[in-house]
Amino acid sequence: MSFNESLKKRTEEIEQIIQAYLPKEEGFQKTVIEAMNYSVLAGGKRLRPMLLQEAYHFFGGTGEIVEPFMAAVEMIHTYSLVHDDLPAMDNDEYRRGRKTTHIQFGHAMGILAGDALLNYAFETMAKAADIAKQASDLEYYPLLERVMQAQRILAGKAGIYGMVGGQTADVEATEKKEILTREKLDFIYRLKTSALIEGSMMAGAVLAGASEQEVRKIEEIAGKVGLAFQIQDDILDVTSTTEMLGKPVFSDEKNQKTTYVTLEGLEKAGEMVESISQEAIRELQKLAESLESENKFLEELLIWLIHREK
Repeated sequence: MSFNESLKKRTEEIEQIIQAYLPKEEGFQKTVIEAMNYSVLAGGKRLRPMLLQEAYHFFGGTGEIVEPFMAAVEMIHTYSLVHDDLPAMDNDEYRRGRKTTHIQFGHAMGILAGDALLNYAFETMAKAADIAKQASDLEYYPLLERVMQAQRILAGKAGIYGMVGGQTADVEATEKKEILTREKLDFIYRLKTSALIEGSMMAGAVLAGASEQEVRKIEEIAGKVGLAFQIQDDILDVTSTTEMLGKPVFSDEKNQKTTYVTLEGLEKAGEMVESISQEAIRELQKLAESLESENKFLEELLIWLIHREK
């Protein structure tokens, strides 16, 4: 099976898992649930749940306990996009080729949908504890500890020392029209973009029973992947089209934001993507050799994500 065929198959499986964990659209709160589901089901690469699942398999994980986390991390990612699109933030009207949540449902419901998705993500992760109960008495407590550790990792990577912290620094810099230093830009990218990618791969590794040293190494690899991913996003913002990207291009220029393209130039930014991504792949290959892991799809996935065109 080719990489594209494997990618398509995995994406379809992930879509089914995500849909299985979404709430039913009923009750007096039906509107916010409709807005939640509209946001999650808008499509996208399903990068974070896929990375979580592949890291789980990379470290030898089997079973369904990973699935609530796959759905949950996509909910966390989606809530961040819903809030990111709001008028107080990037003020975007289109995401993934269709109207953003606040345009479709109103500003207030956009805020509530984001809030609800974040809360529901942790409700969903908690369901992994019920799956752990199906294990034998000998396996139950170690498995439950892995579930709790994976939850702690994703909570941290999504919060003030992760994604929210990076978004805070980004918003303040944009409001002040600040010309960022390389150090501050790296800080923003490491937290705003890389943190949830790191958390996804770390959670998958933890659920599979990876050692503390192995989890640290996968965090390091994921951090480089996240940085290369964001720099590529900067490049696409000035080289792609709205039709190809599924969202407005030149949005960074519109918001007068410092990016790797404005800081280093288009050519140098492209060279950095290549250099950082090669480092990440070499480290992943070395880790795979030490584990005798034959999961080549993860390596191919990282290469595809970093060099994507949309």
